[in-house]
Amino acid sequence: MFIEVDGVEKVFEVRRRTGFLKRERRQVRAVDSISFTVARGEMVGYIGPNGAGKSTTIKMLTGILTPSGGRLRVAGIDPSRERRRLAHRIGVVFGQRTTLWWDLPLIDSYRLMHRMYRIPDGRYRENLDRCVELLELGGLLDVPVRQLSLGQRMRGDIAAALLHDPEVLYLDEPTIGLDVISKAKVREFLRELNHDRGTTVLLTTHDLQDIEQLCSRVMVIDHGRMVYDGPLAGLHEAGGSERILVVDLERELPPIEVGGAARVVRTEGPRQWLAFPAGEPAAGLVSQIAADYPLVDLSVREPDIEAVIARMYADKASA
Repeated sequence: MFIEVDGVEKVFEVRRRTGFLKRERRQVRAVDSISFTVARGEMVGYIGPNGAGKSTTIKMLTGILTPSGGRLRVAGIDPSRERRRLAHRIGVVFGQRTTLWWDLPLIDSYRLMHRMYRIPDGRYRENLDRCVELLELGGLLDVPVRQLSLGQRMRGDIAAALLHDPEVLYLDEPTIGLDVISKAKVREFLRELNHDRGTTVLLTTHDLQDIEQLCSRVMVIDHGRMVYDGPLAGLHEAGGSERILVVDLERELPPIEVGGAARVVRTEGPRQWLAFPAGEPAAGLVSQIAADYPLVDLSVREPDIEAVIARMYADKASA
């Protein structure tokens, strides 16, 4: 296995003031004995609520943080002991932090990384040209990073993480705050990267559409513990989650009747909201409504990951 995580823990010591001269120490267990493996070339979603331990896990896998217990290996390397050696084999993108130089043109950041990673000239030019073309960065190379939009900067960060041909790419919220077009570009690029070069990808995100369109496997962490590892459809089934189809009709009508598991949960004039199991495709439901009703527009809303996990715990508690 390319990534091996065995019983890994991370405990932080936190101090807080309890009086004028008194302070209390307590331990916060951010990651609580998690274990998983990821095969070379696999693209895996790693999701959970805020504070679940996702970013802490990524930081241990990159060597930024040292585990409090357990064992982990990336390409046979212990990240915390051989961080410099590992750096040449991994790429990292943190959605809310940039690795680019803020006041320099984008191309200057890439030139600096060319030297830092000691990338052979031919390989650097080939990788840069490929990233610039696929991520549509051609018109941005001479623009200072501080003048880029969030979507442009994110594409720039992804390119920077790939200039040295990493074997594994860690993406922490890579589409956060992006518009629909920018998200589509990033997702298509990641699909091609994984398919053409076999790059292993570990993706953390709150956007289930990222997972649905990119990953065949999803791992869910909550309160530092692994609560699910399997296909996305299985997660929806375990959590009993539902998607919402928002339908705009030409005029106000009685609640739509389509049979099966779909049901109208809200109406407001010509607009109706239908809930249906998240593990089922929307195509059949859409086709039936389009054939039987005067349809103007529609959209699908994905379930919120926090709601899915909460439902999983509720079902376990009542069992």
